[in-house]
Amino acid sequence: MAVETLNQHILKAQRNHPQAHGVFSLLLQHIAFASKVISREVTKAGLVQILGKTGAINVQGEEVMKLDDYANDVFIRALSQTGLCAILGSEELADPIPIPEKYPAGDYVCIFDPLDGSSNIDANVSIGTIFSIFRKVSDEERGTLADCLQAGVNQVAAGYIIYGSATMFVYTTGAGVHGFTLDPSIGEFCLSHPNIKIPEKGKIYSTNEGNTKHWKEHTSKYIQYVKSTHKEQGMPYTSRYIGSLVADFHRNLLYGGIFLYPEDNKDPKRPTGKLRLMCECNPMAFICEQAGGKATTGTERILEIDPTELQQRVPIIIGSKWDVELYERFVNGESVPD
Repeated sequence: MAVETLNQHILKAQRNHPQAHGVFSLLLQHIAFASKVISREVTKAGLVQILGKTGAINVQGEEVMKLDDYANDVFIRALSQTGLCAILGSEELADPIPIPEKYPAGDYVCIFDPLDGSSNIDANVSIGTIFSIFRKVSDEERGTLADCLQAGVNQVAAGYIIYGSATMFVYTTGAGVHGFTLDPSIGEFCLSHPNIKIPEKGKIYSTNEGNTKHWKEHTSKYIQYVKSTHKEQGMPYTSRYIGSLVADFHRNLLYGGIFLYPEDNKDPKRPTGKLRLMCECNPMAFICEQAGGKATTGTERILEIDPTELQQRVPIIIGSKWDVELYERFVNGESVPD
């Protein structure tokens, strides 16, 4: 049986756009290459003592893990030198990352979380990379903050790479969602999950129930509802929570379900949510919608939020369409099936 590689898939999609010059395709290929480098280091991390903390504190006030630092550097180097990007943004850094003057600048903006779920690194739990791509909108050759602060509906591509029992590259350019598994014997991502569709209704809920006492009332009522027995609705649901957005979302994308990191009262410094809009929520929302799912804050479509800062945080409720809409009914105080 013929195997279709990621590069072949990207080039085939490019042929559907006769006006394309291959620049965008090349950018995706550079991202794939960076993810292979990170995958290699994740696999052998324990052997080369790269696990653990650097001692530095990132913009989020969190200790930077060694692999975090390494993955961030890999992505910056891989994308800065291509001549394809005008400006970059990383979850690890407060400000946009300019393209050095010694390299040419392009027309794309790439925002990324180089290593999502890094608190799980030492436990050998699945972690991942998330990326989001926009076209530059300013007239500045090397981009501005405004180029980074675009609503998610303007994304031209988004994806994630999950480093688990196998490494997978999942992405969308607005024409469906496709997944590719890395074959280490040939060093290529091979199409393994074409045209992924999330089930309209799931059986899994994923949330940090350690935050229960800080939740708003509607979230508490929703979780109690899905944990109760309602035969007509196919409940109770099963709880599955890893603590890595990439891993939790990937499982629910394939099997159906809902991931919640809702608004809560836990931290007055960030009352509107924990996850970052630009490098986590927007790309995942784009992927989810392209797969037939839904992503919301509970009251607003994620992709329609106008960002005000690079590290902006928002609540996120994402997954199977039926499940997300049920949560919204609790938010709105609407009646639900008994």
